[in-house]
Parts: sequence; structure tokens; C-alpha cells
Amino acid sequence: DKLTVPKWENYLKNIRKNGSSTGAIIQINVSGVPVGLGEPVFDKVDALLAYGIMSIPAVKGFEIGAGFKSAELRGEDNSDQILSKGKKTLFKSNNAGGTLGGITSGQDLVIRFVVKPTSSILIERDTINVHGKNTKIKTKGRHDPCVGIRAVPIGEAMVALVLADLKLIQKKNTKS
Repeated sequence: DKLTVPKWENYLKNIRKNGSSTGAIIQINVSGVPVGLGEPVFDKVDALLAYGIMSIPAVKGFEIGAGFKSAELRGEDNSDQILSKGKKTLFKSNNAGGTLGGITSGQDLVIRFVVKPTSSILIERDTINVHGKNTKIKTKGRHDPCVGIRAVPIGEAMVALVLADLKLIQKKNTKS
């Protein structure tokens, strides 16, 4: 969003000037995902995506579709109703984020993950030394005010790797 960029730029400049950092929520939407990737129990697409994303440094949370918001919804509001129009299958919503029962539904995958604020900040903090004694620490040198900017392409690459792996597994299993 071109209108948002200057606001975030100013916000991050202030964070940096104050010697601190901030976290971020990153959303990845994937279109054109084939139906049927994943398994219903141990290799659920949701679980494999979570595993991949959560293995990225600084990531502290993951959700797919409505995610945590689904806890606030009733069953009839969260359910993704399915319709048939000719030979085409359609969904009224995408609260499941492109997966049903651990398998891709053909809808867009909607993934969000959270990265924490960097702990290496220029503001003095309490810590202990190698002898277990209380001391202070203050990071010097280069400082990222938000690792969320760097995390976007890393998250996209991780999602692509998980989906490519699932596609190869599906291809192998259909030959058997």
C-alpha cells in the first residue's frame, strides 16, 4: 500500500532513533494452490506450514485463515459453506484459510505469522554475566528496528518450499 509506506517509514525511523524495536504481523496469500495437498492426520498442510514458518528465527506465532479470531465465532459464522455451480466448486467464505481437514481446498491459502521485536536494542537492559552476576547490557552498532521487513521474503520462501515438497509427495504417491 503506497499510502501506508511513508507512515511506516516515519514510525520505524522514530523506533530506531529511540534505540528500540518493534514486532510485526506478516500475511502471505497464495493463489492457485492445487486441491489435495497434505494428509488428514500427520502431514496436514496446516501443520507443515506452521512447522516451516515457526522454524524461522524471531517468529512467535502462526495462524491460517481466521486463526485466533475463529475462537470468537459461532459454528455457522466460521463454517466455509460449499456450493456447486455447474462443474465448479465454490466456497462462500475462506475462514479455514484454504485448507479443510489438513488438505488444501483449492482456495487461496491465507497465512499470518508474528515476529517479535529484536531484543538487541540500544536501550540498557538487565542481564547476567557468565558468572551469574547481575549486570547491564546495551547493544552497540547496527540495529534493526523491525525484522518483519526481512521476514516477508523468508516467509514466502518457506511457504513455497513446503508447498513444493507436498506437490512432490503427491506426485510420487500418485505413481504408486
